[in-house]
Amino acid sequence: MLDEGQHEAFVDAWLKRHLKDRSAEVLLQLFEAALGALWAGTKTTLGEVTLTAIAERVLYNAAEKFPLVSSLKVEPAGGIQIHELRQNLASLDSARLQEGLRFVLVEFLTVLGNLTAEILTPELHAGLAGVVLPKAVQGQRGTQRIPIESKAAEGGGKR
Repeated sequence: MLDEGQHEAFVDAWLKRHLKDRSAEVLLQLFEAALGALWAGTKTTLGEVTLTAIAERVLYNAAEKFPLVSSLKVEPAGGIQIHELRQNLASLDSARLQEGLRFVLVEFLTVLGNLTAEILTPELHAGLAGVVLPKAVQGQRGTQRIPIESKAAEGGGKR
């Protein structure tokens, strides 16, 4: 069984690959795509009701430590939504935002791993690893909306 440290190491490595000198908007886009990949990778196995309950608990725990993520909402058919957070993006501290979003990803992976005896972990890690910046924008900086590529979103997942 994996421990939380292994989920943390995986998320940290993924963030390091994609967020060097990136804007808060790119961080949100990557986070949104990552959550979508994790949701898609577990929805069939766990079902919307169970997954919604898990996500709501993760967001509750995250909001206690990082109040800025309290605007994240769970929609059973659509996963974790970040619309309100995006609207307040200009007023948020980028470093604190990254810490909060990182916590949500690690906590989500940890809870899912614990509840499934880590059976889904390899697929979830692969889904997260598949969320990447398109090569055309990897060297760019700024606040424009960048389309994020995700193998899970393209039907590359096993489910």
